[in-house]
Amino acid sequence: MKSAAVAAIGVGATAAVIVAALVQAAGDTPAGKALGLTVSVPQQYRGLIEDAGKTCPEVSPNLLAALLQTESEFDPEARSPVGARGIAQFMPSTWETSGIDGNGDGKRNVLDPEDAIPSAAKYLCEMAEETKDVPGDKQANMLAAYNAGSYAVRKHGGVPPYKETQGYVRNITALANKPTAGTGTPAERIAAVINAADRQIGMPYSWGGGNADGPSTGGCCSPNGSSGASIKGFDCSGLVVYAYAQAGISLPRTAADQYAASTPVSREEMIPGDLVFYGSSPQGIHHVGIYVGSGYMIEAPRPGLKVRYSPITSMSDFYGAARPIQKKEI
Repeated sequence: MKSAAVAAIGVGATAAVIVAALVQAAGDTPAGKALGLTVSVPQQYRGLIEDAGKTCPEVSPNLLAALLQTESEFDPEARSPVGARGIAQFMPSTWETSGIDGNGDGKRNVLDPEDAIPSAAKYLCEMAEETKDVPGDKQANMLAAYNAGSYAVRKHGGVPPYKETQGYVRNITALANKPTAGTGTPAERIAAVINAADRQIGMPYSWGGGNADGPSTGGCCSPNGSSGASIKGFDCSGLVVYAYAQAGISLPRTAADQYAASTPVSREEMIPGDLVFYGSSPQGIHHVGIYVGSGYMIEAPRPGLKVRYSPITSMSDFYGAARPIQKKEI
């Protein structure tokens, strides 16, 4: 049976809300504790990171911790050759405009983690806002803007072609999504799946597009004759392959094969992270979405539309649901 927390998730929910509901559903189990912060963090900074990681929906404690580890390895006195300072490696000009007095002592000190950590979260939120209309992975664009500036991200229409920035984004994303050894629980993996799919909201539909690495140009042509060859994005099953790959789970490429590789569940048993399928038979499945709770899914709908949240009743030929994570693990 679904918990009240999971049942409360609706169309307006962000990934952060969904993850919070999963934490509540998991309770005081290791899964519930792991969802909040899985990056290894010095004890004296855990509370600061957990609080600052809730500054805006685009930032999580895990992502903030991954950024701080990448920037300074949690060294509050770190200094770079180009002048960046502190645990979050702020340049002086950026600190002047975005640094805050996090601990309320009347000073803004870039070398004080109580100021620098909440300032880093605030600056990430600012970068998310400044790049929200840029195509591509929203989280990657936000991180790239933290490293190279939002102007560079807007200019290049996504992560700029700088080796340092591209490596920076890859490293933080991998660290933030990597489960702590021994705590790769089902709840944690479900959260990773939904977070990954949520970050693709607004990506174009591309027939045959998408793989474990992200959006890609599709192949020509779809059954109705429309071409996807020149469009970078996802089709329905490509989005599923990508989202589940971020949780370390490999799935087949087509919707029908994804159903065959998963454990069927009844409509009453569905939980966030389950897959919902449409068609007339196991061999006739033509569409798949990722269930997020309260009758909604994230899907790549069809040519001309973008990845979005939709009611699972938006198509009339619902066939069934299935769970890629084994039933006995939940």
